[in-house]
Amino acid sequence: QLQASGGGLVQAGGSLRLSCVASGSIFVMYVVNWHRQAPGKQRELVASLRTGGEINYADSVKGRFTVSRDNANKTTFLQMNSLKLEDTAVYFCNIHGRTTSLRAFDSWGQGTQLTVSS
Repeated sequence: QLQASGGGLVQAGGSLRLSCVASGSIFVMYVVNWHRQAPGKQRELVASLRTGGEINYADSVKGRFTVSRDNANKTTFLQMNSLKLEDTAVYFCNIHGRTTSLRAFDSWGQGTQLTVSS
Protein backbone atom coordinates (compact mmCIF):
# COMPACT_ATOMS: atom_id res chain seq x y z
CA GLN A 1 0.00 0.00 0.00
CA LEU A 2 1.30 3.43 -0.94
CA GLN A 3 0.52 6.72 0.77
CA ALA A 4 1.31 9.87 -1.16
CA SER A 5 1.49 13.30 0.42
CA GLY A 6 2.88 16.77 -0.06
CA GLY A 7 0.55 18.22 -2.62
CA GLY A 8 -0.96 21.65 -2.23
CA LEU A 9 -1.30 25.11 -3.67
CA VAL A 10 1.85 26.88 -4.79
CA GLN A 11 2.59 29.94 -6.88
CA ALA A 12 4.23 29.63 -10.25
CA GLY A 13 7.98 29.52 -9.87
CA GLY A 14 7.72 27.89 -6.49
CA SER A 15 8.77 24.48 -5.25
CA LEU A 16 7.15 21.53 -3.59
CA ARG A 17 8.21 18.03 -2.63
CA LEU A 18 5.93 15.05 -2.87
CA SER A 19 6.48 11.93 -0.78
CA CYS A 20 5.23 8.41 -1.16
CA VAL A 21 5.63 5.88 1.61
CA ALA A 22 5.15 2.18 1.04
CA SER A 23 3.86 -0.06 3.76
CA GLY A 24 4.01 -3.80 4.08
CA SER A 25 6.70 -6.41 3.79
CA ILE A 26 8.66 -5.08 0.87
CA PHE A 27 11.80 -6.88 -0.16
CA VAL A 28 12.81 -4.70 -3.06
CA MET A 29 11.46 -1.75 -5.02
CA TYR A 30 12.58 -2.26 -8.61
CA VAL A 31 11.02 0.81 -10.13
CA VAL A 32 9.46 3.88 -8.58
CA ASN A 33 7.38 6.04 -10.87
CA TRP A 34 5.54 9.31 -10.55
CA HIS A 35 2.62 9.93 -12.85
CA ARG A 36 0.25 12.86 -13.12
CA GLN A 37 -3.16 13.48 -14.55
CA ALA A 38 -4.42 16.93 -15.36
CA PRO A 39 -8.13 17.64 -15.82
CA GLY A 40 -9.32 16.38 -19.17
CA LYS A 41 -6.00 14.78 -20.00
CA GLN A 42 -4.58 11.29 -19.94
CA ARG A 43 -2.33 10.17 -17.15
CA GLU A 44 1.33 10.67 -18.05
CA LEU A 45 4.58 9.33 -16.66
CA VAL A 46 6.56 12.18 -15.15
CA ALA A 47 9.59 10.47 -13.63
CA SER A 48 10.95 6.98 -13.24
CA LEU A 49 13.78 5.69 -11.08
CA ARG A 50 15.05 2.13 -11.39
CA THR A 51 17.20 0.05 -9.13
CA GLY A 52 20.71 0.68 -10.35
CA GLY A 53 20.09 4.36 -10.77
CA GLU A 54 18.56 4.73 -14.23
CA ILE A 55 16.34 7.81 -14.21
CA ASN A 56 13.98 9.10 -16.86
CA TYR A 57 11.91 12.25 -16.95
CA ALA A 58 9.19 13.54 -19.20
CA ASP A 59 10.54 16.28 -21.42
CA SER A 60 8.14 18.74 -19.82
CA VAL A 61 9.78 18.41 -16.41
CA LYS A 62 13.44 17.81 -17.24
CA GLY A 63 15.70 20.13 -15.31
CA ARG A 64 12.93 21.06 -12.90
CA PHE A 65 11.85 17.81 -11.22
CA THR A 66 14.03 15.34 -9.36
CA VAL A 67 12.97 11.84 -8.34
CA SER A 68 14.71 10.06 -5.49
CA ARG A 69 14.20 7.15 -3.15
CA ASP A 70 15.03 6.07 0.36
CA ASN A 71 15.02 2.29 0.27
CA ALA A 72 15.51 1.88 4.00
CA ASN A 73 12.34 3.84 4.69
CA LYS A 74 10.48 2.55 1.62
CA THR A 75 9.90 6.09 0.47
CA THR A 76 10.14 7.88 -2.83
CA PHE A 77 10.21 11.63 -3.37
CA LEU A 78 9.49 14.00 -6.22
CA GLN A 79 11.14 17.37 -5.79
CA MET A 80 9.46 19.91 -8.05
CA ASN A 81 11.08 23.27 -8.71
CA SER A 82 10.24 26.20 -10.99
CA LEU A 83 6.64 25.08 -11.06
CA LYS A 84 4.44 26.13 -13.94
CA LEU A 85 0.70 26.45 -14.32
CA GLU A 86 0.73 23.40 -16.57
CA ASP A 87 2.12 21.27 -13.75
CA THR A 88 -1.27 21.43 -12.07
CA ALA A 89 -2.49 17.85 -11.79
CA VAL A 90 -3.11 14.97 -9.46
CA TYR A 91 0.19 13.19 -8.88
CA PHE A 92 0.36 9.45 -8.33
CA CYS A 93 3.23 7.32 -7.13
CA ASN A 94 3.62 3.82 -8.47
CA ILE A 95 6.07 1.17 -7.33
CA HIS A 96 6.99 -2.16 -8.89
CA GLY A 97 8.76 -4.60 -6.64
CA ARG A 98 8.65 -7.81 -4.65
CA THR A 99 7.49 -8.57 -1.14
CA THR A 100 9.53 -10.50 1.39
CA SER A 101 7.70 -13.61 0.22
CA LEU A 102 8.96 -12.75 -3.29
CA ARG A 103 5.51 -11.92 -4.60
CA ALA A 104 5.63 -9.33 -7.33
CA PHE A 105 3.56 -6.22 -6.80
CA ASP A 106 2.58 -3.13 -8.77
CA SER A 107 1.06 -0.65 -6.36
CA TRP A 108 -0.39 2.82 -6.79
CA GLY A 109 -0.82 5.60 -4.32
CA GLN A 110 -4.11 7.44 -3.94
CA GLY A 111 -2.95 10.61 -5.64
CA THR A 112 -2.12 14.01 -4.27
CA GLN A 113 -3.29 17.27 -5.84
CA LEU A 114 -0.85 19.95 -6.96
CA THR A 115 -2.29 23.29 -7.98
CA VAL A 116 -0.01 25.95 -9.37
CA SER A 117 -1.39 29.47 -9.37
CA SER A 118 -0.27 32.57 -11.23
